[in-house]
Amino acid sequence: MLSSSPSIAQVSTKRPWYKQAWPWLLMLGPGIVVMAATYTGWLAFSRQDAMVVDDYYKQGLAINQDLRRDSIATGLGLKLDARYDPSAGKLSGSVLGFGGPVPGKILIHLAHPTQPEKDIKLVAQLDPNGSFTIALPMLERAQWQVLVESDRRDWRLTGLWKWPQQMLGLHADLSPADR
Repeated sequence: MLSSSPSIAQVSTKRPWYKQAWPWLLMLGPGIVVMAATYTGWLAFSRQDAMVVDDYYKQGLAINQDLRRDSIATGLGLKLDARYDPSAGKLSGSVLGFGGPVPGKILIHLAHPTQPEKDIKLVAQLDPNGSFTIALPMLERAQWQVLVESDRRDWRLTGLWKWPQQMLGLHADLSPADR
C-alpha cells in the first residue's frame, strides 16, 4: 500500500526564509521595541531633568523656615482674593488680615508645573485698603503653584491656581481653635 503523505525528501521550499512573510512578522515586535527604547534613551539623555535639585539638604532645612512663615500668616489671619481680567491683562485683588488691610508690598510668584523658565515673579504695592492691581501676561493653561509673601519675607500664602479660572483665593490655615 502506498502512503499518500510526502516524505521529507520530497518536500522542498521554493522560496528562501527571507522571502517568507512569517519571519519578518515575528521580528517586527522586537524591532519596534528596540526603536522605542532607543528613542526613550535619546529623550532621557538629551533633556535636562528640572525636577532634580543639587542642594536638596539645604532645601530640606529651609522647610522649617517656610513652616514658620505659614504659622505667622495663620496668626495674622491672612487671605488673598484676586481676579484676573484677561482682556485687560491685569490681576487685581486684596490682601486682608482678620478683615483689616495689610500694608506694604507683596511678592507674587507663579510657578509653572513643569517648566521653570515659564515662572512669573511680580511685585505689587498694596494701597491703604490692602488692594492691588498689577499687569499679568496671558497665562498658559496649567495648574500654577502660587506663592504670595511680604517683601520682608516674614509670612507667606501658598496654593494652586487652576488656570483658566479667573478667581484666585488663598487663605492661611486656621488654627485648631478657630475651626
